[in-house]
Amino acid sequence: MALGCVGFLLACQLLAADMNLFALRAERAFEAAEQMSDRQPTNVTNSIHLARAAFDWADFARTSDDRATIAARGIEAARSAIQRVSTNAAAHYWLGMNLGQLARTKTLGALKLIREMEEEFLRARSLDSHTDFAGPDRSLGYLYRDAPGWPASIGNKKKAREHLDRAVELHPEFPDNQLALVESFAEWNESQNFARQLKSAEAVIAQALDKFYGEAWESSWADWNKRLALLKSKDRETNRPITSKGER
Repeated sequence: MALGCVGFLLACQLLAADMNLFALRAERAFEAAEQMSDRQPTNVTNSIHLARAAFDWADFARTSDDRATIAARGIEAARSAIQRVSTNAAAHYWLGMNLGQLARTKTLGALKLIREMEEEFLRARSLDSHTDFAGPDRSLGYLYRDAPGWPASIGNKKKAREHLDRAVELHPEFPDNQLALVESFAEWNESQNFARQLKSAEAVIAQALDKFYGEAWESSWADWNKRLALLKSKDRETNRPITSKGER
């Protein structure tokens, strides 16, 4: 028992060390993107890189104030790109993503931001649905799944399912698309769909190791592997007792 506890603690320490490394990399990438944007403030590509870097670094923010400050910089950069090229899908997409980071720091104010996120993701989707491996559809799926339902907000299971399905259809090779759908089936108590999609996700993720590799993807893999392990543990623990109608 003691040995097991030690192993668990060591695993936690290693994960914490990895997260610290990922945070440091994200901060450095943000700083580099900000310097490049400052040198060429009218360059749309630089603004989009800064918006993306802000989103990534905000994920590791230690406080809500820090996250809000970083997200605000990303929002500013994305709006700057949109002001110059209003039809740039990536600019709208990363604006929506940074609005999401800002929404994480709000309570009542988050509802207004959710509406703005929806508008930006829909706009990005209409311009280029392949952005960030079907990022607009994936993000809309998350948004409709997790937001409060009508009349408080835009939460809608049917819309969530449609967009998550579409993300998998557009880019089945991307682990996040597969995992988002599996997690949603688990949340909706749809055991048959959960089991089917989990099997598909495992196969895709095994193949994805050859497609998404290198330092840039290490933090993503830490997230994907953690989520997949949790889903597999749920599958074993429940022995798939939930039917597609939520019956036992």
